[in-house]
Amino acid sequence: MQRRKFLKYIGLGTAGMAIPAHATSDLLQNAGLRGAVDVQDLGIIPDVYDDQSRAFSRILETASQQNQEIFLPPGTYVLSNIQLPKRTRIRGIQGASRIIFGGEGLLISGQDCEVVELTGITFDGANSALADAALGLIEARRVPRLIIDNCEVIGSTKHGVMVEGCAGRIERSNFSGAGQSGIYCVESAGISITGNTVKDCANGGILVHRWQDGPDGSIVSGNRIERIGARDGGTGQNGNGINVFRARNVQVFGNQISDCAFSAIRFNSASDAQIIGNTCLRSGETGIYAEFAFEGAVIANNVVDGAANGISVVNFNEGGRLSTVSGNIVRNLSATGPYPAEGLGFGNGINVEADSSVTGNVIEYAAGIGITMGWGPYMRNLTVTGNVVRSAGEGIGVSVVEGTGKAVITGNVFDEIKTGAIFGREWAKVVTGDMAKDGNQGFRNITVERNEVM
Repeated sequence: MQRRKFLKYIGLGTAGMAIPAHATSDLLQNAGLRGAVDVQDLGIIPDVYDDQSRAFSRILETASQQNQEIFLPPGTYVLSNIQLPKRTRIRGIQGASRIIFGGEGLLISGQDCEVVELTGITFDGANSALADAALGLIEARRVPRLIIDNCEVIGSTKHGVMVEGCAGRIERSNFSGAGQSGIYCVESAGISITGNTVKDCANGGILVHRWQDGPDGSIVSGNRIERIGARDGGTGQNGNGINVFRARNVQVFGNQISDCAFSAIRFNSASDAQIIGNTCLRSGETGIYAEFAFEGAVIANNVVDGAANGISVVNFNEGGRLSTVSGNIVRNLSATGPYPAEGLGFGNGINVEADSSVTGNVIEYAAGIGITMGWGPYMRNLTVTGNVVRSAGEGIGVSVVEGTGKAVITGNVFDEIKTGAIFGREWAKVVTGDMAKDGNQGFRNITVERNEVM
């Protein structure tokens, strides 16, 4: 079918003038013999200023009924408030097929759909204000098969993409210039966020959240995340490259993350976390964070280069416990952070508090303490073994406040340490000599042996 055969339905080709419903259905049935349906054959015209939302919505609905894919040829299309039908498949040409937000409500929303597939399309919010009730330029809720692939989402005044209660994939796509985050996933049913680029967003990169603590199973891998701000302020709510909140069983691995106002990777109240093989550069606060009420975090084989603190696994007072921190390189830590320092301040390499093993890490150029163990009475069952700390203000600081649990410090190497290798602390105050030289100094819960001071 060629477009010239359908001029009787569209007059002189006025943009957005709809083909009658019965004709649309017939044309879609015939087009199905040759694959995806070209919207130009159904009266949608590229590169005009008219909003063609009504005609586009009718094509989507008919295609959904016939379970067919829509093809969007190269060009620009102005749309607003597109409500996706039960089965939606829209394919374009990457970098050439462009949908621009017309400025009313939001751009695209799908709820309780069977399938939503968006492939090879640029979605441009044009920095136009979204409706108060809208959370993202593109929204999807309760979609068991969601695929956003090889797309670009730019210029949203809120989140680029907001998905709730969905399963599927967001992959190989670019997100930039969002007023909130690039990708916001909440209450996911197992979603993979893979191979994307997220940059220049005002408050966050990729967010994986739940309304209440519960299993999630999301995978965040192989993404490039750059220049994430904290426009709305706070002490860590915003400004994170990857932020996981209350979501259990989330894996974050193989990501390249740089220049975030706060953390490259921040898990808050999120248990059974795996944070493996990421490169985290120039974080404004803590490079990798596992905090508050969590149980279980594996933090392994990451590079943290440039941060105020390196890796923190803390908040035993809130129930934060159980971790392994191994094989990481943490270096170039500054004493300056994004807010006035408290407690032990900034510039510390690895911080742990309860039921944790810290082994085989290398910490270099830490303005503060290489490894901190516990905070006040909040220390239990810690082993720090086989690590290298060099060029730091202090090697290891271990809490000796009454009521702390056991700690083992063995087989570590210290080189070019300014004040000393291992000190006992009551909160922030040093209260012992160097335990690397003089032993545990009567603290029976602390074992210190076979450490080397260069």
